[in-house]
Amino acid sequence: MKLSPIERQKCARLAHNINERFPLHPKILEAFASVPRELFVPPGLTFHAYKLDALPIAASQWISSPMTVAKMTQYLEPVGADSVLEIGCGSGYQAAILSRIVRRVFSVERIERLMREAKERFAKLGIHNVHVRYADGMLGWREFAPYERILFSAAVHEVPATIFEQLTEEGILVAPIIKGSQQIITRFDKRGNAQELEECYFIDSKTGVE
Repeated sequence: MKLSPIERQKCARLAHNINERFPLHPKILEAFASVPRELFVPPGLTFHAYKLDALPIAASQWISSPMTVAKMTQYLEPVGADSVLEIGCGSGYQAAILSRIVRRVFSVERIERLMREAKERFAKLGIHNVHVRYADGMLGWREFAPYERILFSAAVHEVPATIFEQLTEEGILVAPIIKGSQQIITRFDKRGNAQELEECYFIDSKTGVE
């Protein structure tokens, strides 16, 4: 899908607004400037698509704020990676951003409607390197493992061992970890060593509520 001049301008402005507050790697900045967020939000909310806000989508879920998506992407260090596994496809926006940076994106979604709608958006945008599966994300996607990067797009209390098993030896895993009333963006290595980065706000992967 070729963006119109107006769409390109909106995407570029969003990328600029994010970069002013949270400096991005040039490749990640370019990705945000090339993916029209309005396609990933309900029609009645397109006016708000390029604001730095989380927005409700189908099945009582939310599309994360562009700032949160940017931080998760930056902390994942995807530039130069070949394959990424995303747990929680949601609207598909995060996967679309990653598709501009890495060669292959594998995304698992537990809500069938969201999976179908995300696939339709990828097709409309001409994105062919994102593969989406309707399944329990906590099991990962063993068929294409190991992955150089793994990203949780939903908050979890802990990362299952089966997910770490699907990460390459030098891989990076980023997840929002629930700690009491907080959710902390945390980066892990293959052995589960954790580095807490900053507080965030996500949907709980089990309950589906904020």
